Amino acid sequence: MDRVLGALDSALRTLFAQPRASRPCPVVPADDTHLGASERSHAAALMRVNHVGEICAQALYTAQAMATRDPQLKAHLEKAAREETDHLAWTKSRLDELGSRPSLLNPLWYAGAFSLGLVAGRFGDPVSLGFVIETERQVEAHLQSHLERLPAGDHASRAIVAQMKDDEAAHAEAAAHAGGVELPRPVKSAMRAAARVMTTTAHYI
Repeated sequence: MDRVLGALDSALRTLFAQPRASRPCPVVPADDTHLGASERSHAAALMRVNHVGEICAQALYTAQAMATRDPQLKAHLEKAAREETDHLAWTKSRLDELGSRPSLLNPLWYAGAFSLGLVAGRFGDPVSLGFVIETERQVEAHLQSHLERLPAGDHASRAIVAQMKDDEAAHAEAAAHAGGVELPRPVKSAMRAAARVMTTTAHYI
């Protein structure tokens, strides 16, 4: 019951509370951001997608921490979730600065990611960690594509995305060192397909 209440509390805080970062938001000193209307709209859509990714990360880590019986792995997953909270706060703050909003479907994204995290956890800790590895690798590639698509003058968004990309790579490496296994190719393909649906929808809604 304690785990269920903890998971519910995490969901409510992720979806409805103002996230607070433990680290300062990344910036590029002396590089001011000046965007036209179309550039601002494009950057906002990309950052909304990134914010959805962080909503999903909170759900995944919360569910996987709930599923494991290993106290060390639970602590590992909870630490990763706290680091992802920084990303959640940074992307939300950047959306505010761009005069935009998060995805209207965030509760749906959270529920779906939480379900996936529980399923991964039920297959055992090595598979659960393998799911972390593949998720973070795909997110890292996704963030690299956003660095290539963000307006060149949007130094604020680019600094945030670059730091997020470094953090995701570190999470994947930590999960591998903790004993994560390589997932089957069909599972990886299914994960990419699901992520494509989410990112395409969140770009607009």
